[in-house]
Amino acid sequence: MIDLTTLIAYIVIVTGFVFIPGPATLLTIARATSSGARAGLATGLGIAAGDIIHTFLAIVGISAIIAASAVLFSIIKYLGAAYLVYLGIKAFLAKAPTDMSSGILPVSPRRAFRQAILAEVLNPKTALFFLAFLPQFVNPQAGPVAVQLVTLGVIFVLLGLMSTVVFALGAGGLGNFLRRNPTVLRWQGKVVGGIYCALGVRLAMQDR
Repeated sequence: MIDLTTLIAYIVIVTGFVFIPGPATLLTIARATSSGARAGLATGLGIAAGDIIHTFLAIVGISAIIAASAVLFSIIKYLGAAYLVYLGIKAFLAKAPTDMSSGILPVSPRRAFRQAILAEVLNPKTALFFLAFLPQFVNPQAGPVAVQLVTLGVIFVLLGLMSTVVFALGAGGLGNFLRRNPTVLRWQGKVVGGIYCALGVRLAMQDR
């Protein structure tokens, strides 16, 4: 088992990290603002599911393979960047709704969940983060390393999910207010699309 001091230090560091606005936060806020709190929450759940997959990849050693191979890292990076840009262009070109009274939102929670999983899994920087960060809190003498990594990964996912829930609810409430404005309705897709495209370009330009 992980000793209590190490566990507390890990929780404090991760809590501070997940509440600092980053790509996951921006994705959640953009989706919640444009499509409602439920879509934002689904995005947060999708990101959490993607992080669970990254935890598994780190445990079985696949993340290490990605880190060691510049070609594989680049392939995954550009796939992830292309997917984000695709989502951005799709949102940018989508016909703006003229009336939200019907309750029909631009993206359903189910679709938002699937998109978030794929976007998170195709981010090799997340894979490298789990590979480099989690082992710093592992003590081989404290028990099976795999069990410790799973514990740390689950804690990270839960804290990350808590932060995205907070941001999704806040952005969802703001989005409900903004969508009553016809001007916002006309421009929200372009703003969200711009955010997604910017995140895709940012990912494509990052080095290992």
